[in-house]
Amino acid sequence: MIRAAVLPAVGAPLEITGIELPEPGPGQVRIRLAAAGVCHSDLSLSNGTMRVPVPAVLGHEGSGTVVSVGEGVTHVAPGDGVVLNWAPSCGACHPCSLGEVWLCDNALSGAANVHARTADGRELHPGLNVAAFAEETVVGAECVLPVPDGVPLADAALLGCAVLTGWGAVHHAARVREGETVAVFGVGGVGLATLQAARIAGASTIVAVDVSPEKERLARAAGATEYVVASERTAREIRALTGGHGVDVAVECVGRAVTIRTAWESTRRGGRTTVVGIGGKDQQVSFHALEIFHWGRTLAGCVYGNADPAVDLPVIAAHIRDGRFDLGALVTERITLDGIPGAFDAMVAGKGGRALVVF
Repeated sequence: MIRAAVLPAVGAPLEITGIELPEPGPGQVRIRLAAAGVCHSDLSLSNGTMRVPVPAVLGHEGSGTVVSVGEGVTHVAPGDGVVLNWAPSCGACHPCSLGEVWLCDNALSGAANVHARTADGRELHPGLNVAAFAEETVVGAECVLPVPDGVPLADAALLGCAVLTGWGAVHHAARVREGETVAVFGVGGVGLATLQAARIAGASTIVAVDVSPEKERLARAAGATEYVVASERTAREIRALTGGHGVDVAVECVGRAVTIRTAWESTRRGGRTTVVGIGGKDQQVSFHALEIFHWGRTLAGCVYGNADPAVDLPVIAAHIRDGRFDLGALVTERITLDGIPGAFDAMVAGKGGRALVVF
């Protein structure tokens, strides 16, 4: 019996309870978690913005140590430190054949599996494949990657979502070039990673935008050169900071219609607006035909940073080892499993960066 954070039904409070976890079968790996990040996507799963089979063990950003492996697993062994990959690519579907592994049609096929059972026999599903809000988990071998050398095991959890997403938003989706100006909307875990990635890319002016004035210190430490408290004047303030033109690139990490629209309006004529935040179907964004023609901007979505973890993690790890990327700067609170509901409340209130569950 291990402890885990279980979502019993959509919209219901999380239950921190004991669950029975099976031993790994063929092609599976059992992991003792070292840490798990509390991501806004977990909140979106709990409130129904994103749908997964329930009841489920949530948590998709994690790292830990291999306890045991099933038949056929050869790339990791007991005792190895690993990062969880919640969206593994199958390598065979149409997007994978195009090299767009972040859009894999089968990435979340494991979420429908029976992962574990509660003490009273209820079947549990593995959230976004990996069920990281638990002391231990069993995942498919395709969901684990070795922790890169020189990266602390607990902090490595952040590589599984926030860092890959922020890094990829800058380097793959928006393709920020040296000297360009960038605005980042939302200074949570992903936003902080995006700010660091923009700094590493050589952006000149980097504007951080958030509703909370208290996040300015975090944003500037991550690389922001300017800080704007969100209001109805945000787009005008950003244009004023960029010679009246607007930024070359705006990255939206919130997933709200008003923020997406403001990011678009903050981007210069011919610039790029990249949407990372996951919003609900009720968040409708409107544009009229003339402005699309006149401004010549590009508006694009970004899934998991448009990244390939196997390719990108070694690159990011090199920046971490050389002191250019600070994983610890993303973490504003280290908590236990029992602290996850409070971390959800903090996200709703717009507080903090990334809360990290440390086991």
